[in-house]
Amino acid sequence: MNQPSLKQLEYILAVAKSGSFRGAADELGISQPTLTAQIARAEEALGEKLLERSRSGAYLTPAGRLFEPQARRVLEAMEELGQVMGDTAINEKATYRLGVKGTLGPYLLPQILPALKDAHPKLRFYVREDSPLGLEEGIARGDYDLIITALPINSRDLVQEPLLREKILLAAPADHPLSKVKTWRGQYLEGEQVLTTENGHQFSRQVETVCQRLGAQVRRDYEGSSLDALRLMVVMGMGLTFLPALYVESEIKADSGIRVGELADESIARLHVLAWRPSSPARNFYKVLAEDLRKIIAARLGHAVDVINSL
Repeated sequence: MNQPSLKQLEYILAVAKSGSFRGAADELGISQPTLTAQIARAEEALGEKLLERSRSGAYLTPAGRLFEPQARRVLEAMEELGQVMGDTAINEKATYRLGVKGTLGPYLLPQILPALKDAHPKLRFYVREDSPLGLEEGIARGDYDLIITALPINSRDLVQEPLLREKILLAAPADHPLSKVKTWRGQYLEGEQVLTTENGHQFSRQVETVCQRLGAQVRRDYEGSSLDALRLMVVMGMGLTFLPALYVESEIKADSGIRVGELADESIARLHVLAWRPSSPARNFYKVLAEDLRKIIAARLGHAVDVINSL
């Protein structure tokens, strides 16, 4: 029996993950006919049908489900060989699946990825936003190669490289009495109405903890579906809110109708890390990426966040 090529193994796994030939072709950067032809050759070589097509997508056949973990191990072994041989060029040319929190990714990645691309011109990221829980579950399943998320991480099975400490800032309407106070203190929040994101989000839990300590009331009748929604509700005078510093840096302008600042006597922040599975064949390269990211963040965003080198 002939053996499929490593490239054909990659194509089959891409379709299994995407659930469609078109989605896999787009992610791989090849044409759909090329992808279809290569998978057909692999199936012919193996003498088994691995993928089943339907109107709703593409699925692994029973034989394909047996084939998938073996194929994944073969590809990981080849990546591992590249690590053993010290061939970092293999990793720098790869495409990695990067998961990131929705309250961080849009405000961090545009600032750092161009510089990272300059350092590693052939490096590619397939980026997807997810909740902290979704990121942890996804990387455990192999949906992500890397994730950028906030601490704490529930899983003890992930390698965590620190990246940055991001302050959480208070935002008040421009016509609110607090906006006339020069220095904000935690005691001023007692009895105030505070808006936050939907209950269950990590950011929401952090805000709720702060509010309980300071005597503020979290408005659960008007939860924001996004940071933009929170900002707009503050502008409309529906309450105060807390916003991450990178969001403020990106989205809050002088004429936004709100005032944003720190609480002088409260240190409210979230710590972001780059995390991956300890068994990842590219784990040594990921450490290089983490160090590069810290340097880029310090150079481009050091005025807004603090780079952290250890936990």
